[in-house]
Amino acid sequence: MSRPRQAGDRRPTLRDVAVRAGVSTSTASLVFSGKRPVSAATAERVREAAAALAFAGPDPLASSLRQGRVGTVAVVVEAPLRYAFRDPFALAVLDGLADELEVAGRTMLLVAQPADDPERAVAQLAGQALDAAVFPLCGVRDNPVVAHLTARGVPLVGSGSPEAAGIAHVRTDEEAAIGLTTRHVLDLGHTRVAHVSMALHPGAVTGPVRVSDVEGAEYPDAAGRLRGFRSLVGADAPVVQAADLTVGAGEEAGRLLLERPAPLRPTAVVCQADLLAAGVVRAAESLGLRVPEDLSVTGFDGVDLPWLDATLTTVLQPGVEKGRALGRLVRRALEGEAVADEPFPVSLRVGTTTAPPPA
Repeated sequence: MSRPRQAGDRRPTLRDVAVRAGVSTSTASLVFSGKRPVSAATAERVREAAAALAFAGPDPLASSLRQGRVGTVAVVVEAPLRYAFRDPFALAVLDGLADELEVAGRTMLLVAQPADDPERAVAQLAGQALDAAVFPLCGVRDNPVVAHLTARGVPLVGSGSPEAAGIAHVRTDEEAAIGLTTRHVLDLGHTRVAHVSMALHPGAVTGPVRVSDVEGAEYPDAAGRLRGFRSLVGADAPVVQAADLTVGAGEEAGRLLLERPAPLRPTAVVCQADLLAAGVVRAAESLGLRVPEDLSVTGFDGVDLPWLDATLTTVLQPGVEKGRALGRLVRRALEGEAVADEPFPVSLRVGTTTAPPPA
């Protein structure tokens, strides 16, 4: 009769079971794996021995390590997780990534990395066995996690950041992408065009951006989109960066641009994210401005905003498909393939938030 294992007891091994059953370790292994048939009498002896020793089965971690995999992929979110769960684009990317990792038989380990304490993620990952790591969302140019995981030989995949050798990225050409919406409003005839940027540095506050602020920007995606906008509109165009990627931050940025006399007010605002654009639309409406009759507004990402009484003109960057592209890159790396950067295509969607400037 078996007894419950006590604290301090040595964990019984498959070899212990084999010795008790009078069979080889490989035969005992076949009983648990079912990979090849074993006689009913032998299988019964092995199961009885396992029950007597309170042996629950082979250690899955040890088995995984012998096969060179543990079944876990770290997904590093460079912000508190609640921010990612509030962002529909981030959720779409994580959905697509999860789909591909599930096909590969891997689970996702979500790791939050607050901007004010990036080393915390290094400590969290130090004790984790990993097959690979992914940086799926907007992140900083330099991340201490990269050196730690590279030293361990963990394959790394990103979506444009961090910027380091050895990371394969699914890349959106940020400058060209923002050019789609910028050229659109210019082609409509707008000459007073402003820009709402995502934060260029961790800890940024909502406020005007100087020409020099883009130099040394720590978020490559925001910096790239700002460069693309300025290359078409000019360095003197008004730019406000939003502290957070939220509708509220977009509304605050919009008011800074729009609360001025009509001759000085922009007639079009190009935004780096749909949530920021929705905030600008709200700011315009609160000031009595009609969108698009008095003000054209564009976004970026193409997320579903059913509560917005308009269809944003935006850069379509399908989040689910981007997540799947990241997952496919991870799968190929895990199969031993040498992977490299891959471009991610985007397109312009013309909605109901843009029109020629008011006469």
